[in-house]
Amino acid sequence: MIAGEHGNIARAAQLVAQATGLDPRRAAWHAQLGRLRLAQHDPQGALVAARCGVALQPDDAPTLDTLGVVLSRAGALDEAVAPFRQAVARDPRTPVYWYNLGAAEQFVGRLAEAAAAYRQALLLDPGFFKALSALSEMDTVALVAEESLAIEAALARDDLTPDDELRLCHALARLHERARRPAAAMLALARGKRRKRASLDRRPDEDGALFEAVVRTCTAGFCQAGGGFDSAEPLFIVGMPRSGTTLVERIVSSHPDVTSAGELMNFSLVVKRAAATPSNRVLDTTTIEAAAGLDFAEVGRAYLESTRPQTGGTRHFIDKMPLNFLYAGLIHRALPRARIVCVKRGAADTCLSNYRQLFATGFSYYDYAYDLVDTARYVAGFERLTQHWSRVLGDAWLEVRYEDVVADLEGQARRLLAFCGLSWDAACVDFQHNASPVATASSVQVRSPLYATSIGRWQQYRPQLDPALTLLAEHGIPLE
Repeated sequence: MIAGEHGNIARAAQLVAQATGLDPRRAAWHAQLGRLRLAQHDPQGALVAARCGVALQPDDAPTLDTLGVVLSRAGALDEAVAPFRQAVARDPRTPVYWYNLGAAEQFVGRLAEAAAAYRQALLLDPGFFKALSALSEMDTVALVAEESLAIEAALARDDLTPDDELRLCHALARLHERARRPAAAMLALARGKRRKRASLDRRPDEDGALFEAVVRTCTAGFCQAGGGFDSAEPLFIVGMPRSGTTLVERIVSSHPDVTSAGELMNFSLVVKRAAATPSNRVLDTTTIEAAAGLDFAEVGRAYLESTRPQTGGTRHFIDKMPLNFLYAGLIHRALPRARIVCVKRGAADTCLSNYRQLFATGFSYYDYAYDLVDTARYVAGFERLTQHWSRVLGDAWLEVRYEDVVADLEGQARRLLAFCGLSWDAACVDFQHNASPVATASSVQVRSPLYATSIGRWQQYRPQLDPALTLLAEHGIPLE
């Protein structure tokens, strides 16, 4: 544990694994091993450790909560609920236990229970702004008057951290939106994002350089060179966040031959390890360029193996990591029989939805969303890159527009299933009944039938949105 506190994760994991081997009856040690495996980007090892810990039936709240966190982050969302419930039963006075339970209940679709858990966290600690923000993001839950007042009162404080101010301003923006005050919502978002962006070591040209490196590396000749691993099991759903990727995932995963594995980092981690670049980032220009010389059959095999035991129980599984659109060329080289579905949405709505979204503050790859023009620049880069993939990936790449899915659900569902080599199944148009967990920002919306109210929403946010629209126009990107 001392090694871990000093940042020596590899040594810490080695020592804790040795301890669990000497005395495998200590659930807390398995929980800590799972946490360290996550830090090593080893979700498979984390899952094994957490399940060992759960099987030992611990009765102390810290261990139960840690096991729930490990299970959740390793992708076993439904398994995480029980230890979180046990944690709050053992210690009902700790707000973070209630918050973690709320998130788990939300992921598995128990929205009323999720809201109740968030509110219990706030009752214990009114300054627990993560819970207040989470509550405000649930479209099915109306904030009570006291909660709305708490947001405004907290924003008057002068001791807020950038993250706290960000969360509170997002919550305030949601209040303004529900009161049909989009201009006020945009002002709140701008305030919340300003300090957060200033606290980051971020250069505006980073994303553009990454997009250029991908195109430069993944030429038509490179993508069609063959030599990958022979498996059609993975189905990749990619696209900008908040563009409809979760909706498409729910449609396809409602088929009995398909399992959803969630948003996996596995492919990027396999590439990073194989490329062995010295940077501390999984995704950067150096790693993309180094990847050109990899053994792609081994990359494909290692990726597939890394998804076990979550996958393998059905003919196909879905990997719905949106950022895999940057890896599409490498995916095709490693798994030439895998299908890649790219979900696209009108550029103006995509830009707005990303800017409105409160992404995980520790995930740097979405840092573009802290600035409106940066967001538009990223959307423009995405649009140009997908045009490249359409030219070089051939039949392995299918683009689906969110607006088309809303207008013709069955027609687009049939198109998706045919592309994936699946027979028609009527369950795919009743996706809202799909009971599998959802850990994305759409975890509330996908529990409801299809709706069209978010199409064209960007027009309500002018003139505040105009700087982003101007940049999109300068890059020749249609707004709708």
